[in-house]
Amino acid sequence: MRTQRKRGAEHAGAPKGFLGTRLTRRQFIGYGIGAACALSAAGYGLKRFVDAMGNSGPTGITHDAPQEPGKWSKEASFYERMSGRRTKCVKCPHLCLLSHGDRGRCRNRVNIGGTLYTLAYGNPCSVHIDPVEKKPLFHYLPGTPILSLSTAGCVLSCKNCQNWQISQSRPEDTRNTELFPADAVALAQREGTPSIAYTYGEPIAFYDYWHDTSVAAHAAGIRNVWVTSGFINPEPLKRTAPYIDAANIDIKGFDDRRHAELNGGPLQPVLDTLKLSKRLGLWLEVTCLLVPEWTDDIAEIDRMCGWIARELGTSCPVHFSRFTPQYQLTHLPPTPLSTLLEARKAARENGIEHVYIGNVAGAGYQDTYCPTCGTLCIARRGYEVVENRLEGGRCPTCGTAIPGVWA
Repeated sequence: MRTQRKRGAEHAGAPKGFLGTRLTRRQFIGYGIGAACALSAAGYGLKRFVDAMGNSGPTGITHDAPQEPGKWSKEASFYERMSGRRTKCVKCPHLCLLSHGDRGRCRNRVNIGGTLYTLAYGNPCSVHIDPVEKKPLFHYLPGTPILSLSTAGCVLSCKNCQNWQISQSRPEDTRNTELFPADAVALAQREGTPSIAYTYGEPIAFYDYWHDTSVAAHAAGIRNVWVTSGFINPEPLKRTAPYIDAANIDIKGFDDRRHAELNGGPLQPVLDTLKLSKRLGLWLEVTCLLVPEWTDDIAEIDRMCGWIARELGTSCPVHFSRFTPQYQLTHLPPTPLSTLLEARKAARENGIEHVYIGNVAGAGYQDTYCPTCGTLCIARRGYEVVENRLEGGRCPTCGTAIPGVWA
């Protein structure tokens, strides 16, 4: 049952901002625009949410749901009705069991009267146009712009999250823009972006908005990119996979105990998502953030690279990213370059053909080379493609096909 009000002329034209104010195109779109909108209203609400965690059950937050669903609400998919007006969410491996008035760990699914609702539908708190390289995706339509959307909430609680003001907030506590699925598609068409990315926060948290926008985008000939922790159950992924063209999935460490402690969830569901995504035909790239004292053990990285080579293939691009002090880990130093270089060496020794180092300038760390003859195929400077020498997706020197989505 859909609970948002009927959409009519009030939704036409330019998207509306917080409290329904109209935004000009210049206010709404641009590189780096939108973060201020997402963060400016989070302060008091985030404190209120953190306080509520003290009254949390094993899988959810008790007594934190609104009294009734609102305009940006919709009955959620992938849940079960239980006795006593309880609901069991089966979207992600947390399997939140919620009584009336409770909120799930993703922060935007709530039980109201025995029905599970999402509160994140058509109300993104971040709307940007980025280069696709920022996702990061280096083997997918290089040099193209991509419309990037996020709502509040996340299925994990990573101690190092760089978007914690969004991911650890509720939809009620961020400054949002009204942008329903059809509006997002129209915006991508007006701005000439060939793809939409569901990113910044966690698309799994705003699953129904992500799914419906992806369906509408594909119907209009626009592609979809999933930037994710991968913490999702198989059936929701199978439902949306036909509309996903590319994904960057994080492996946030390869030790299950540390993964759970650092990120608030076990590792195995992420590995299962990666293998299933591969079988379902998604173009995959993997990001590994190397956090000092947490995920920077070279022996562990070597085991991870061996797993990637076996399960995802040696042609799957891997991005090792430098950690910078964030959120609850501001006491840690940035990742040393030497650690990132050792990780790249381990990946190459396991046969992985395309290995990149992120958040480090210079030295060709983000350039694409032919694995056969070593020819420079794509040169990058930060998120900018300086030169793309591929010819029909092949090396210009030896003709080796470089795996990816190039057109």
